[in-house]
Amino acid sequence: MKNLIIWAVILGSAGYGGSKMLLHHRVGEGVDQAVMAVSPFVNIEYSGVSSTMSGELTIDGIEARISGFDDPIYIDRLGIDTPSYFSLLSLADLRQNIQSPDDVIPEYFGILIEGVQMRISADYFKKAYAASVEKVSADALKEDAARCTGKYGFSPDTLSNFGFSDQVVSLTAHFRRGHGDFAVEMTSNVEDMWTIDANLNLAGDMVSEMAKGPRFRPRMKDMRVVYEDQSLNARVEKFCGQLGLSKEEIQAAQLEKLRYMGEVYGIEFDEYVIDPFIEFLGGKSTLVVTARPSEPISLSQINLYKPSDVPALLDLSAEAL
Repeated sequence: MKNLIIWAVILGSAGYGGSKMLLHHRVGEGVDQAVMAVSPFVNIEYSGVSSTMSGELTIDGIEARISGFDDPIYIDRLGIDTPSYFSLLSLADLRQNIQSPDDVIPEYFGILIEGVQMRISADYFKKAYAASVEKVSADALKEDAARCTGKYGFSPDTLSNFGFSDQVVSLTAHFRRGHGDFAVEMTSNVEDMWTIDANLNLAGDMVSEMAKGPRFRPRMKDMRVVYEDQSLNARVEKFCGQLGLSKEEIQAAQLEKLRYMGEVYGIEFDEYVIDPFIEFLGGKSTLVVTARPSEPISLSQINLYKPSDVPALLDLSAEAL
């Protein structure tokens, strides 16, 4: 009996090791083909492929250089997350099972992008910021209140004044299948600045909805977003103070940034968001925003409503913790 157990362990380990080698070989071949395909636009090197019994499959140690730019981007890990190692094996055979993707796609899957490191002095970083504010007037960008609060996004110069030399960004997104609905859970983090956890419940079947491609119109059932400040508020307050703004002016500038952000998304925030936001600025570390519309609403159609009506339409509220 003892020998039987030993042989079972040996055979099981050999089978796992063999399947893992095959999985990594298939993924490595696919990655190498993709690297070759994008080589005219970006040069990519990576250290290897990893997988876990818990269902993660990642490409590790990535260094990318965009054509026309000198500075590299580093990424610790880029990959997917599934319920188990066996789900990875099923996804590896997706091309053979393409006639029935509903049977192949697991109950949940995630996208992992971890440790994206960018120098704020990098040429591509500066160009990306310039492109993001190309429709903003030069005078508006020069306003001290807009600069220190990042009303139009934080410039490389402002980030440098915050004490940063690099931005390290991570993002994970998980999609969970339900019965007639599905959930999207996202976590984004900028090291030493903030973390955002967002959970959205959407109406419809996940596979059929996403198969619509560009015609996909998510209908939100409810939403919960948790914003955790890691040091950004203090850095903003310090830099704004160095520029000569009083505490009252800093708060007004932060509220103006909130108003502008709402304008971009077609929302005029009311007191149920503004008052908790002021409380959050006053020293709280977490801001929780929730939306619970009476019935699923298409996010792409929010701009059809008056901005002042949207908070009530979404039953939007916030809480500072």
